[in-house]
Amino acid sequence: MEIITIRLKTYREEATTTEQAIIDFVLAHPQDVSRMTIYALSEATFTSPSSIIRLCKRLGFSGFKGFSKALLYELAVRDSYKAKEISDVERTDALSDVIHKVTHKNILSLEETGDLLDESIVDRCLDLMMKADRLVLFGIGASLIVAKDAQLKFTRINKMAYVNEDWHTQLLMAKNMNPRDLAIVISYSGQTDEMVTCLDEVKRNGARAISITKFGHSPIADKSDLQLYVAANEYSFRSGAMSSRIAQLNLVDILYTAYVNKEYEQSLEILEKTQIRKGTNEDGFNQINNREKKSPYDET
Repeated sequence: MEIITIRLKTYREEATTTEQAIIDFVLAHPQDVSRMTIYALSEATFTSPSSIIRLCKRLGFSGFKGFSKALLYELAVRDSYKAKEISDVERTDALSDVIHKVTHKNILSLEETGDLLDESIVDRCLDLMMKADRLVLFGIGASLIVAKDAQLKFTRINKMAYVNEDWHTQLLMAKNMNPRDLAIVISYSGQTDEMVTCLDEVKRNGARAISITKFGHSPIADKSDLQLYVAANEYSFRSGAMSSRIAQLNLVDILYTAYVNKEYEQSLEILEKTQIRKGTNEDGFNQINNREKKSPYDET
């Protein structure tokens, strides 16, 4: 399946003014365009059929017919995913089937997670984060990857965040928290024993906690002060977290971006300060890239 909307958005920056007018109309009215003739589209966009055909060819299609067919198919697939009609990955699936199923399962997970978010809860989470002296992140397995991503982001803007790969060290961190700290506990199931143990220590020390789990009741969500949920739509066939990990990472991105937005001027100043530029030693960073001899991996 051709992801037309992604191709259009990607190509728009280098498109001509006429092509941009066509692209903007298609993105704004995809359902209408999928049923239009090339002449109806040219009239609606005040362009010529030849301009539309040139755009279709630059996007990799033989003409408007192929473009329209692919657009219609994409819209139909998106509707079926939203209706939860996507089958699980099967042994007999071709590679193209696996690519489409996994990709659109992730898309569905992101959309449903966005629908689950309560703006008032997110805002309260941000308030706790801004008031906390330290953010202490907890997670194991795939959730640890999400926790480390959050640590890097918030440390970049001088909001000290801590996480450790070793669970016993995470437990020690929980035991040493105080009421001025904030825990962010990440667990898709919400039932991970190690995370429940850490959260118990967090609460015992009077610290507040935000949980990121799948939607529904769970020990971790129930013990936390504030709950953020991701969609519970993992494949039954999986070697590890897939769509849930994408949704959790997206949730971290939302928290980070919203946090930066609340401290906009200050955050921009810190981001400029902490940017590590190639070929410089700014802000005390020793960079090997400033050596006169180029690495063999450098582009020529």
